[in-house]
Amino acid sequence: MTWELIELLGLVDYYVRYFCTTEDTSVDVISVNQFRDKLKHFVEQVISEHLPLKVTRRSGKDFVVIGAEDWEREQETLFVLQNSSLMMQIADSARTHAKRSGYAPTDQETHEILGV
Repeated sequence: MTWELIELLGLVDYYVRYFCTTEDTSVDVISVNQFRDKLKHFVEQVISEHLPLKVTRRSGKDFVVIGAEDWEREQETLFVLQNSSLMMQIADSARTHAKRSGYAPTDQETHEILGV
C-alpha cells in the first residue's frame, strides 16, 4: 500500500490531528540540568499528563522522555500504519461503513456487546 492511498483514506490526517497537533500534546522543553535537579517531578509529570518531555544538552544530542504506556501506544499506531494488509482491512471497513453495507449486529448482539 502506498502512502498516497493511506493519505487518501484520511488515516494519516486523523493520526496527526489526534496525536500531534492538539494543545494537549505540546512538548515541554527543559535543560538536562533542570531534568537532573527535579528528576522525580518530571518523571511523574510525563507519566500522569501523558506528554513527552524534550531534554536539551549543550554538548550533545537532545533526548525525549515518554511514559511506557504512551510509547507502547505509539508503537501500536506505527505498526498499524506500516502494515499494508491491516491498512487494507481498515480501508475496506471504512468503505462498507460509509455505504452502510457492512455487517450489522442484531438487537440481541448489540445488547450483549453493550451490556458487558
